[in-house]
Amino acid sequence: MAEMVLHARTLPEPLLRLIHTEKVKIRECKGEIHLLPIKELTDSQVADRRLILPILGMYSDGKLTVDGYLERKRADKEMER
Repeated sequence: MAEMVLHARTLPEPLLRLIHTEKVKIRECKGEIHLLPIKELTDSQVADRRLILPILGMYSDGKLTVDGYLERKRADKEMER
């Protein structure tokens, strides 16, 4: 499966009339070509999305790195001994 992103205005006019976004993802899969419009997010939508990323959990401010977390865990284990 191959994928690429193009500006929609590079498409032929009949396709351009059907797509109302600036970018389009082109995906080839099993001999079929799929055109998927890519909707750009506004700044407020991007900010909202950052607040609810579940993988970041309660450390979504980015201040705690993986290395920092592991270092704290090691220190906690040593204090328990």
